[in-house]
Amino acid sequence: MPEAFDKKERSFRGAVAVREKRKLRADKKKEETFWFGLGMFGLVGWSVAVPTLAGIFIGLWIDIKYSGRYSWTLMLMVFGLAMGCINAWVWISRQREAIRQEREDNGN
Repeated sequence: MPEAFDKKERSFRGAVAVREKRKLRADKKKEETFWFGLGMFGLVGWSVAVPTLAGIFIGLWIDIKYSGRYSWTLMLMVFGLAMGCINAWVWISRQREAIRQEREDNGN
């Protein structure tokens, strides 16, 4: 019976130690999370807006220079929007993977 109690106590101590490390890490990063979130919001916005605007301006230039049956402005705007969304998705996926990797490394 004392051996079972020692096992439970060791596992309890281990669980408390893990939670303590997690709490200290969260307290340390508390201020960073607001600015990181704000920066991510801005970065995602710009990563979508810039290719969209570039597509619009290039499309306008093509439409003015070489008028045709189809609107290059509209086509390149949609293309720029799609490229911006893909770019933002890739960036967010990389950040999510880095955060997951950091949590795994700190958890062990």
